[in-house]
Amino acid sequence: MDIRSLLLVGALTASLSTSPLAWSGEASGHVESLIVRSSDGLIYVWLNGTAVSRPACAASTDYWMIKDENSETGKKTYAALLAAQISGRPIRIVGSGTCTRWSDGEDISYIQLRNT
Repeated sequence: MDIRSLLLVGALTASLSTSPLAWSGEASGHVESLIVRSSDGLIYVWLNGTAVSRPACAASTDYWMIKDENSETGKKTYAALLAAQISGRPIRIVGSGTCTRWSDGEDISYIQLRNT
């Protein structure tokens, strides 16, 4: 590999390691609580599992936020959270590394429903 190729690989590696997902939180467990506020539509959720790698904005909290509850993705995320809570199935939440919807609650990037 020539020096330019090595530099390119190094630059790409550095950019990937500084992306928001590099500091995104993650947790697995059961939906412990799901709140929908009537005042502004804010939806947030708690799991009974311990979150790891939370970004600085959410380091002192243990809940997760749906970034835009009015979007199609937000509605689907809410439906999946409800389904998980009702069925008792565990889920995995991966955060986006940002606290857009609320200043100390990490936005949900995606959720994964699990079988066990």
